Order: sequence, then structure tokens, then C-alpha cells
Amino acid sequence: MLKTRITELFGIERPIVQGGLMWIARSELAAAVGNAGGIGFMTALSFAAAETLRAEIRKCREMTDKPFGVNLTFLPSLRTIDYPAYIDVCIEEGIKFIETAGRNPEPYMEQLKSADIKVVHKCTSVRHAVKAEKIGCDVVSIDGFEAAGHPGEDDVTSLILIPLTRDAINIPIIASGGFADGRGLVGALGLGADGMNMGTRFVATKEAPVHENVKQALINHGERDTRLIMRTLRNTERVMHNTAVDKVLEIESKGDTKIEDIAPHVSGLVGKDMLDDGDMEKGVLAAGQSMGLIRDIPTCKELLDRIMAQAEEIIKDKFAQAIT
Repeated sequence: MLKTRITELFGIERPIVQGGLMWIARSELAAAVGNAGGIGFMTALSFAAAETLRAEIRKCREMTDKPFGVNLTFLPSLRTIDYPAYIDVCIEEGIKFIETAGRNPEPYMEQLKSADIKVVHKCTSVRHAVKAEKIGCDVVSIDGFEAAGHPGEDDVTSLILIPLTRDAINIPIIASGGFADGRGLVGALGLGADGMNMGTRFVATKEAPVHENVKQALINHGERDTRLIMRTLRNTERVMHNTAVDKVLEIESKGDTKIEDIAPHVSGLVGKDMLDDGDMEKGVLAAGQSMGLIRDIPTCKELLDRIMAQAEEIIKDKFAQAIT
């Protein structure tokens, strides 16, 4: 068993985190990760209203007695989002861990901290991590350039970003971006993190509530099969390559791109349809370069058992041999 500040903070057995995954991180996945010894975060904005999130939290509690959390992403949206209402539901339902992402969570920190909620903030740069610590966040999840979704605009990989962040802050760090196996866990710990976050890898598990075509696509695609869209809007997103992505890149190549120009292709609702019906050309799917490491569709328990066994073998055997 690997004990770190992350396992101690969350009260979990394994320093492995399943972060927010829009439309995907629901009770089935979060409970499965928790039952396997890690911690899962359900994505609040996957639910149209705060009361719908409340029902999902209660559903998750029926599936596990292990810790889990809720992700709140502060990004521009086509719908009006009542963030305080979502936070109120989390407080009322006894959620103790919230992962924030996107914009600075400072406007909501008083509401969160008054309820003794531990805040994990996802950052894509050292300067953002320093700010997160300054405003009272308890953990930083640092996203390297390899990560799915929004990896920031600095293009710094995990190999550099994690140790730089470790040097700059004192609070625990979760490494995110490019992690999918035990080798990654050992690497993350060696670089100064206290645990690792996996997003793309958890989509290719039995419990992930998506069409089988999505899971097979992650197996069939490699590390070179992602593209960066919305760079012209300085809202870069790493996604799996398909014809919809090519269309977005074509539009962006013409210059002076507005979000309205690409909205029909990058809309979250279109992406949700793709996850449900398995038409892999319909919309965009956030996916990291860790796709190259995905070769099967295990249960969450099988995956975490494998990761820990591989990590422990590396630590006990390879490191011990190197030291002697």
C-alpha cells in the first residue's frame, strides 16, 4: 500500500483520482473508483439543475460507502449556471471534497470553506497553482500538456510541470496528463506529486456509462491521434481526431474565428449524443495522449489492482536494484 498526503487527505487506499469527465463522471463511475480504493469526482454540470445533482449524489451513496467528490467547472456556457445552488446541494448532502476547474474559484471559496469542504483546483501552470494555494485551496491537480480537455496555453508537459509546481507550492499535488498505468504512478510520485489523476483511461472501463464504440475508439487510437482545437480562441482543447475535428480546424484556419462559428461541432450536447449512440464522427471527444497506453476495457477494480501491482513491482525491484 502506498500512503501519501492524498490517501491521507481523502481517506482512500490508493493515490489514484478519477477527475471530472463531462457527461461521463456519474454515480456508476465514481462509486466504482471508490470501491476500487481510489476516489472519483462526479461532474456537477452533467446535471441540468442542482436538484438533479442531489439525486445523483444519493444514488452514488447507495452504490458505495467510500469517499467521493464533485467537480465544478467554471467555464463559459451557453446556459446560465447557478453555481451557489450546486454548492449548496453539495453542502447539504455532506460532500467533503470538491474539484474546481476553469476559472479562479476564489468567488466561491468562502461558501466552500465555511462548510469545511476540501478544495482541489485543477491548474495548467505553476503561476495558477501558486494562486490556488494563496486563496486557500487544499490540493492542486496540475494538468500537463498531454492531458485531455483544456491543457492551457503554455504547452508544458507533465515531466516539467509537476516538479516545477512541487518547487513552488507546499500543498499536495495530483499529477494529471498522460497517466494510465503503474509506471505513470511511480513517475508522478518521483516528480513530486502525491497522487495521479486519470481521465481518458477511466473512460475505457466497464463502469464508464458510454457507448462501447467510444471505449473501442480509445483502444484503436494511439498517442498521435489527438488534435488541438480552439487554439485561435485561446481556449485550447485536446480531442480525439475525427471528421468533426477536421471541420473545426478548417474553420479556425480561415482566421477571425468566433465561438459561434464552431459551436455546432463542439457543442456539449452534440458530444453527449456521441457518447450515447456511439457515432464517433458526430462531435468532439476530449481525449489525452494516454490513449496510446490503453489496450483493454477492465473494471475499475481490475485497473487499479493492476496499476498498484505494477507500481509496487517497480518500486521494490527496479529501484532497489538501482540503489544497490
